[in-house]
Amino acid sequence: MILWRSSASRLAIVVGAGFWSMPILVQAEEAPKENRTLLAPIVVTADKSDAFAIGGSVQRLDLTDMERFSYSDPNRVLRQIPGVYLQEEEGFGLRPNIGIRGSGTDRNARITVMEDGILIAPAPYAAPAAYYFPKMARMSGVEVAKGPAAIKYGPMTVGGAINLFSTPIPDSDIGTLTGKADILGGSYGGRRVHAWTGGWAPLGDAFEIGGLIEGLYDKSDGFKDIDRGGDTGFDLTDWGGKLGFRTADGTQNFEFKYQNYDETSNETYLGLTLDDFKDTPFRRYNASQKDVIDAAHNIYQFSHSYEITPDINLTTTVYRTDTTRAWYKLNDVRNDSDTGWVSLSNILADPDTYSTQMADIVGADGYTGRAGALRVRNNARAYQATGIQSVLTTNFDTGELSHELELSARYHQDEEDRFQQDDRYQMVNGRMILTSAGAPGSQSNRLNEAKAWAFFARDTIEAGPFTFVPGLRYESINLDQTNWGSADPGRNGPTTAKQSYVDVFIPGLSATWSATDEVLLVAGVHRGFASPAPGSDVDPETSWNYESGVKYDSDGWRAGAIGFINSYSNLLGTCTASTGGNCTIGDQFEGGEVSVKGIELTVGRTFGSIDSNGFQVPVTLAYTYTNARFRSSFESDYDLWGEVTAGDELPYTPPHQITLGVGLEMERARLNTLINWVDVARATAGSGPVAEADRVDSRILVDLSAEYDLSPNVKMYGVAQNLFNKTYNAGFSPSGARPGAPLTVMAGIRSRF
Repeated sequence: MILWRSSASRLAIVVGAGFWSMPILVQAEEAPKENRTLLAPIVVTADKSDAFAIGGSVQRLDLTDMERFSYSDPNRVLRQIPGVYLQEEEGFGLRPNIGIRGSGTDRNARITVMEDGILIAPAPYAAPAAYYFPKMARMSGVEVAKGPAAIKYGPMTVGGAINLFSTPIPDSDIGTLTGKADILGGSYGGRRVHAWTGGWAPLGDAFEIGGLIEGLYDKSDGFKDIDRGGDTGFDLTDWGGKLGFRTADGTQNFEFKYQNYDETSNETYLGLTLDDFKDTPFRRYNASQKDVIDAAHNIYQFSHSYEITPDINLTTTVYRTDTTRAWYKLNDVRNDSDTGWVSLSNILADPDTYSTQMADIVGADGYTGRAGALRVRNNARAYQATGIQSVLTTNFDTGELSHELELSARYHQDEEDRFQQDDRYQMVNGRMILTSAGAPGSQSNRLNEAKAWAFFARDTIEAGPFTFVPGLRYESINLDQTNWGSADPGRNGPTTAKQSYVDVFIPGLSATWSATDEVLLVAGVHRGFASPAPGSDVDPETSWNYESGVKYDSDGWRAGAIGFINSYSNLLGTCTASTGGNCTIGDQFEGGEVSVKGIELTVGRTFGSIDSNGFQVPVTLAYTYTNARFRSSFESDYDLWGEVTAGDELPYTPPHQITLGVGLEMERARLNTLINWVDVARATAGSGPVAEADRVDSRILVDLSAEYDLSPNVKMYGVAQNLFNKTYNAGFSPSGARPGAPLTVMAGIRSRF
């Protein structure tokens, strides 16, 4: 790992980022040739214009879309897609919590997240709660697949899949270099340098060689204030490169990719009481002064695409990811009788009952707390994932029917190694004083492992105006947990071992009917599946998911309406510190039958044209309605559920979400605004009016961007996020009320060559 710590060396070289607000809405740019060739077999859509013809709800965002607002926060990018639910945490999107169609949001654990077609969570089978998410600033596109399209990926097929596309080797004229450099600075000490350069060169008459180097440096001092002072921001570097080799006729492509990510962020799980949130929402208590996470992530990927014939393609990818993270943070506080510990969420929810613990957390001037009352945990974990996957695609006809058959196989193994310890502190006059240090491995000392075979087959059958797409996925998963216990940090003694095995068939079927050239009717059904964790004795999460709707494309208008029903037979919840921690971390809970119903609407059109009017006005709209409820009653130790009565609503699932985008584009200048409204949601399961202590605030957030061409290759641009400085409680997870990011302004220069 390379650590860039000095200011002079924090120079980055990286990619223009990119996505789009409504893939179904406007005409797309053509994808770069090499990106198409290598990735086409592992994506659902080749480009945004394909979204109209796909059966079901699939959206694709591209580079042009992302550059409108230069977002680095995935929450702000993904809120433009219907059917996606986002639980904000620290305001920067460093650790997003993403759900799709009611899947649950905690650490993206119930969706499949990929980069360039490979599973990118640190351990997607053994520990899917992800503490790493690729930086949007170096992405050139994103695809979100819901409904039957999601079974192409796995292992999580309940809600859907997100596939991010890194910057491709630029397909410029052979023998020339192209590149990009973005420099931004602004609020709260924010600064970002983001650039890439690369190209292709001839290698004899029959071959070509290409390369790309890129890097990203991103930093903020943070918008929160610790009572005694201190940094609440982050500092990260993300750099890498690609080396390509291809035949001049394009029949074979080889590519090696390496990526190195390093982050230090002064983030905490400790939020605020409701009263303190109302008074000073961006405050942090003194007991969070030691909280910091150091994370590193490396990607090694080799891909080969072979066009065997014009109708047969074989793409194979070998990959490995290594992730380490150590989050040193306040875990809990000693109880009054000195016999146990009180969770942070319980203290902040009832500070009067836990007044002694609250005093230890606040650490007011002149206050001396109890020795060892603050327990700080070094959540040190190492992850590794390796695998190989191949996809064979072939086109053929049988009589009047045309077929596109996809066959794929993947072998994957991953692991999560926990080696954690607890240190104890005393609060003295606003400062935390170490009273006892724990031995590494003395808190949690276990290894979770998974090995999985996955096979997938799908046939796209066209019969006149009808298209049928039957698909079948098979997963065979071995799960192992080895626990040495807290008394054996050397891992020399006996272990406690748990093993389990899961195999499942995941079918899906979608169909479309071109009723007219402008109207497409779509319908689909598929099985949802999410694997249990190693060491768990619960049944897998399963559901049957249905969708149907209509798409319209005529005279510049693009619109779609998709209704969906996700009918869970066994919803799972996993105890994590990020959900409150009032349970044994890693334990899983069964939530029984759950029904999630909803509607996704998209509408868009570009009015006028630069050529004829001197300006044009693109307008996009995305809307999601959701009704997500438990269908059975039970009592659970899982913080987000608690005592559930049939008919209770699921947590962190707002009934309504709307995103409206409006732009004004001229020959040399562009102005865009994005308006996002999210309805009130509840932090725990319940019914009726949402109590203040459980209310995730509704909000209207407005983002504004402006860009002006100083020359054909140099642009000046600026972005204001949360333009009207809306203050809102984004949630109570991990512990206490947590604000969304305030008004943040960034401005800079974007150049191309």
